[in-house]
Parts: sequence; structure tokens; C-alpha cells
Amino acid sequence: MGEPETLESTIRSIQKAYGKLDIIVNNAGTFSAAALVSQDLESWRNILEVNLTAAMRASKAALPLMIERKWGRIVNISSISGKSGEPYGAAYSASKFGMIGMTQSLALEVARDGITVNAVCPGWVDTDMARDQLNDEEWCRLNNMERQHSLENARLSVPQERFIEPGEVANLVAYLCSESARGITGQAINICGGLSLH
Repeated sequence: MGEPETLESTIRSIQKAYGKLDIIVNNAGTFSAAALVSQDLESWRNILEVNLTAAMRASKAALPLMIERKWGRIVNISSISGKSGEPYGAAYSASKFGMIGMTQSLALEVARDGITVNAVCPGWVDTDMARDQLNDEEWCRLNNMERQHSLENARLSVPQERFIEPGEVANLVAYLCSESARGITGQAINICGGLSLH
């Protein structure tokens, strides 16, 4: 996700325009299906860079402004695959497990600064990224699934038999960013229609 210099410049621009930065939502994400035995190092590094390191950089850049004001909210978009490994998605799962670990560690570091840090862990969400994954020929081949049935199979794998809507995730994020959620920190909250219960 961009260069560190670009991120720092963006943070400075926000500070100049508004004098503060209260909320960071780390939502950048990418996925690539691969058996670990054939995972190339470049792809592995790219997934960790986008999914995990970019969130660290954004949080690090924003924290001084939050600490100065003694108020802030950091929400990291992880995944239920960050709690239970996903076959043929080792890099993705590793990045999302790492994001939960970073969330918990950072929450402890800034707890006395009026800053909360939480992770949201969606299951199947009706997004372009999810549909691209479910329609990916390599992902379907590795999972021994016919491409024309993959969307329906994914939907039926969810106990509620539906994909989560993006707005549902956004509503949870908005709540975690509110003053009402000031007592919630260091948590990794599932929003998956029950999929994590399997």
C-alpha cells in the first residue's frame, strides 16, 4: 500500500487541514490462492505488506496525533481466517492472524492514552474481492470445487445462508469508533453470520 513517504505526507496534510486525526480504519487487503508448497516469496511478501505492514505504518503515523489529544480509534479489518487458518491461503491467514496480534499488543500500549484498538473479523462479505476469490480458477481447483457452484457453496456454508453486506461491517466499525465503545479495546470481533462456528 503506497510508500511510507506518501503515507506520512497524507497524515501531515490531514493534520494541517484539520489539526487532528481521530480515527484510522486499516481496510487494505489482498488475497492470492496458493498451496504453500508452491507459494512464491514475492507473492507472500506482497500479501503481508498490503494486509499487515501497511496497517502498522498507518497506525504508527497517526498515533502521535492521537496520543497528543488523548483520544483515538484504530480499527483493523482482519478476518475469521485470522483466527482459523484458510487452506490455500496461508499468506492471507498469516497476515490476518498477525493483524489480530498487532491489535492486541497496540491496544495494551495505548490503553492509558484514551485510544482504543480493535479488529473486525468478517466472514464472506459481498464484495468484489470475495467474488473474485470465489470465481478464481486456481482457488476453485485447489478446493476441488466447480467454478459455477462456488458462490452458492460459499453462501450455503454460512449458517445464516447469506453473505454479510458491506454496510453491516461499516456499522460495526462506526460503533467501535464511537464514544459508546470506549470500553472495548484489544478485541477481535467476528461478523460472519455464524461461519466461524463451523
